[in-house]
Amino acid sequence: MSPSEKHVHDLVGIGFGPSNLALAIALREHGEPIDAIFFEKQPAFGWHRGMLLEGTTMQVSFLKDLVTMRNPASEFGFLSYLRERGRLVDFINHKTMFPSRMEFHDYLEWAAASFTDEVEYGSEVVAVTPVTVDGAVEYFDVVVRQGGCSDELVTRRARNLVVAVGLEPVLPKGVMSGERVWHSEEYLDRLSELKAEPRRVVVVGAGQSAAEVTDHLHTTFPATEVCAVFTKYGYTPADDSSFANRIFDPEAVEHFYTSPDNVKGMLKDYHASTNYSVVDLDLIDELYRRHYQEKVRGVERLRIMNASRLAEVAHGDDRVRATVEFLPTGERTVLETDVIVYATGYRPGDPLTLLGEAGEHCHRLPGGGLRIERDYRVATTDEVRCGIYVQGATEHSHGITSTLLSNTAVRAGEIVESIAARLRAGRTSYALSR
Repeated sequence: MSPSEKHVHDLVGIGFGPSNLALAIALREHGEPIDAIFFEKQPAFGWHRGMLLEGTTMQVSFLKDLVTMRNPASEFGFLSYLRERGRLVDFINHKTMFPSRMEFHDYLEWAAASFTDEVEYGSEVVAVTPVTVDGAVEYFDVVVRQGGCSDELVTRRARNLVVAVGLEPVLPKGVMSGERVWHSEEYLDRLSELKAEPRRVVVVGAGQSAAEVTDHLHTTFPATEVCAVFTKYGYTPADDSSFANRIFDPEAVEHFYTSPDNVKGMLKDYHASTNYSVVDLDLIDELYRRHYQEKVRGVERLRIMNASRLAEVAHGDDRVRATVEFLPTGERTVLETDVIVYATGYRPGDPLTLLGEAGEHCHRLPGGGLRIERDYRVATTDEVRCGIYVQGATEHSHGITSTLLSNTAVRAGEIVESIAARLRAGRTSYALSR
């Protein structure tokens, strides 16, 4: 079959988390038909399931859902979800802008359920190959492994790709996750596998996830000693004040994108406290309250090992020996622990890992990162006529909203408008050539 005979999708989406779900909604609400299909390697929709802890809330307003910032009248908004679930009045009476994490995940699943015909779950993209016609790269062939079988491969052809592979958990160099060493991403899954209540758990990290895991362990297991280890002297409160939150505004993306590199770095440094290695103040106060009350009672089950690092980890048959170094003095404390939970953050997935041969046509910045246009399209060599769009791995170009929900709805709309314009231009060019 020649390249012109094979069915060509206008768009293939790689990944189907919140970003590409918002994109699917924006495509449906767009006036022009765009043929799209999405591939997701998970067997069903899921978003940070390992951290859907009871009692945890979203750190972003429900109005920054999948659609409202782009289209307040959309039927896929959080309020439409509440109405369909029969909880709209109850939520209003709750007087909060921040739903529980479990409820928001249910909202995402509710929205995703409307796109089962456009999404193939259990499908992992393993390669992307450029298709050349008369010297120009007109399409991409996307090779997909389906059903978890290495020999079950299918190929779909696309005029545009949208890569939204999400975040990858980060562990310190040399650390491998296992039965007794976890990343917070897998926390609830691993916790359910424990055969008995742990005697001691060490939690490494000083951000929101670390504090939530520490809180959850301390509450869930009344006899367990929980040791929070971090290099800071104390947890840093997240800055969610009104003026600071303007860094997440759609307009701020435009300002960041057009800024010189030194200004980009300055803005990221100034506003790191809105997102990185910070904790909600209410949770900080609650952990301190418990820590202090335990000191009053003379039984310290919540140990805050601040200004410290995990210097050594030795694995035994049924426990782990963790050596904690207090940085100001170098004093070391050895802890026999059942589990170590690393809440050491995430990094955006690298689109080039998936793009393969197609990545050879992508322009790089001097630092090695992809050169991204304002419409989230990767800058490519002149012979490439199709588009590669990226959601998530754009913090260097578009600012700190890139991996967050705050700008998801607006970004999805901008990508759809860009793809639609390119498709119109392509059809016009084709018509004029006939």
